[in-house]
Amino acid sequence: MRVLLCAINAKYIHSNLAVHYLREYARFSFDAHESMEVRSRNIGKIQEIEIEEYTINQHFDEVLKDIYIRRPDLIGFSCYIWNISFVERLIVELKKILPKTKLWLGGPEVSYNAIEIMEKFPQLSGIVKGEGEEAFISLLKVESYKQSCKESYEESRKESCKKGCGEVKEKYKEGYGVVKESCLEEIPGIAYRDERGGIKETPICNQIDLDSLPFPYENLSSFKNRIIYYESSRGCPYSCTYCLSSANHHLRFKSWSNVEEELMVLINNNVGQVKFVDRTFNCDRKRARKIWQFIHEHDNGEINFHFEIAGDLLEEEDFKLLSTFRQGLVQFEIGVQSTNPLTLKEINRVMDFSLLGKAVTRLKESQNIHLHLDLIAGLPMENMESFIESFNQVYQLRAEHLQLGFLKLLKGSLLDKDKETYGLMVQEHPPYEVLATKCLDFNEILRIKAVEEMVEIYYNSGQFLHSMIWLEKKFFSPFCFYESLGDFYSLNGYKTHHHSREKRYEMLLEFAKREGLGDDKRRKEIEEFRQLLTLDYYLRENPKKRPAFAGEEMLSKEAVKSFYDKESVEFNYLTDYRRMEKRKIRKMTHLESINGKVYLFDYLGRNSWNPQARTHIVSIESFKS
Repeated sequence: MRVLLCAINAKYIHSNLAVHYLREYARFSFDAHESMEVRSRNIGKIQEIEIEEYTINQHFDEVLKDIYIRRPDLIGFSCYIWNISFVERLIVELKKILPKTKLWLGGPEVSYNAIEIMEKFPQLSGIVKGEGEEAFISLLKVESYKQSCKESYEESRKESCKKGCGEVKEKYKEGYGVVKESCLEEIPGIAYRDERGGIKETPICNQIDLDSLPFPYENLSSFKNRIIYYESSRGCPYSCTYCLSSANHHLRFKSWSNVEEELMVLINNNVGQVKFVDRTFNCDRKRARKIWQFIHEHDNGEINFHFEIAGDLLEEEDFKLLSTFRQGLVQFEIGVQSTNPLTLKEINRVMDFSLLGKAVTRLKESQNIHLHLDLIAGLPMENMESFIESFNQVYQLRAEHLQLGFLKLLKGSLLDKDKETYGLMVQEHPPYEVLATKCLDFNEILRIKAVEEMVEIYYNSGQFLHSMIWLEKKFFSPFCFYESLGDFYSLNGYKTHHHSREKRYEMLLEFAKREGLGDDKRRKEIEEFRQLLTLDYYLRENPKKRPAFAGEEMLSKEAVKSFYDKESVEFNYLTDYRRMEKRKIRKMTHLESINGKVYLFDYLGRNSWNPQARTHIVSIESFKS
């Protein structure tokens, strides 16, 4: 039996941990049966379990063709809110061109309404609910045994025909019709279609011991330039009502010996980034600290680890340890979601924003850990005024990334069951995003979306650090500033076009100029801002041509030439240029006079976690012959 496990990822750089766990656990399980010499009695032959990872950005017809030419006997799709629409299209068309192939689904998007999905799509053979490793193994045993019985039945029938008799071995006929040794109804945690086409469902199976799972990645060389997802625990100690973890309180940890061994495999294989998928990674503070200490001690100088943590759980010992990390070794995602105490209480979220804010400030002091903070618009009890306050408070923490998201009403979450109570109006199709609540109407949602777009372009890009700080001071609050910037985009028709990076700088200068150009003080301020824009631009870009918004060069060609002709002491502060020709040195650096200072930009010495050029303030002595 040929089995194909399909992942439809959001981006190419992503990978799907679930399908890799299923394949490796199946291999482990089937090998164990074989060694016990019981294989021939209860399962058939699994010729191959393949994995193929596609993306939602690929052409549908290409994905359909690729699956078809493999002609698997069974296909399993891993389903999430970002890919379920793509998967639903596939199963409809695949059944037409591969009518004998069994189609199974699994994953969080189909685990809590399995019967409804089975009724909607008659093409489906079944759905694996919840944690799927054990159910997948049982399913393979049943399906492979049925296929083995079918093949034996067909072979016996042909032999009988050759001999001129119609007798068929009863055990093969019996096995082909109804599998008595291993029935689907005995597999916990599935919904399936029986022989008569009826839909049946079995209770969720017991949650698996994580130490029984083999290391999920067979060949790490195939993950070059992709994110590796790693799991050291399952479950969550908290019960936030918007999250699927609220439906499962069973928190389990993988043993330290296994974590240590598997992390060393990842480190030794020089993977680029490892994202821990653990919910609230540092809920066990000592265990989290032990893992951080381990990756610090075995840092290969290149790898990056991503953790989702609770900032308010960090302790003094954590800050001391983390301050010693190489810049870029770890990055933290911290879910704030809201700073409104009423909202936090209503969604069962345990979070001390005062402690969290102090933790972010401490982490930023070392300037070595990239911080990503999350906010959610559309939560219960959060009106426009409350959300603006949440936004301003979180924004003032100055994390490297502020993710302004919108509530997705996940099937199976506690909030989904209480949606009428809070007047949650959400889109009918994935990702089931909020349209309005009792406290927030659709017009206010649109206001927040305009702010979110501007934050993504001008804050999260990290390309406008100095110019944004200057602009924000001209407005009552950060939210007011970004809303004004969004209005400016709308009024000028800028939202309907794709803009180059250089154009984004020009539009920001235009926004700053839009009022009060009549007096000398205002002109001086605008010139100061234009030079800050130029600083931000050259921190990220090494263009062949000077951008129009930067204006005339303040340094003469003769002054620049004399600087590079001279063996300047400034080069001691830069990346090693000693073996480079002066012509090449000029290509990889840039001199610029900004607000009375001369900056030397070094593009070979970019920051490891923010691709800014390294800079040095050049003394006037460097231009003297």
